[in-house]
Amino acid sequence: MKITEVRVFPVDEDKLKAFVSIVIDDVFVVSDIKVIQGRNGRFLSMPSTRRRNGTFRDIAHPLDQETRARIEEQVFARYDEVAATERRALDREQAARAQAPATAAALRPDAAVAMDRMA
Repeated sequence: MKITEVRVFPVDEDKLKAFVSIVIDDVFVVSDIKVIQGRNGRFLSMPSTRRRNGTFRDIAHPLDQETRARIEEQVFARYDEVAATERRALDREQAARAQAPATAAALRPDAAVAMDRMA
């Protein structure tokens, strides 16, 4: 079994960090895997359904620890890449916002005077 694609969909929640889909051998997809930040670190929650009695049952899951470890390794590596890309984009956006007033003042000296009046 080879994981041929990992798609990460980040979520901005306290514990739930992302939804993930994996493609196996370019022919089979498993969706709704969750990256969860727990008290003892992050872990994967496999897709599951709620039963009538309120408990959850996995719909798809690895049958052995070796397979689980391979899935976790690839999912976490891709999640880290996506998270780093999002952090860089956020940093660029914040830097651009911080420079925007200074840039406007440099382009239009009267804007700097107007901004001083507003302060």
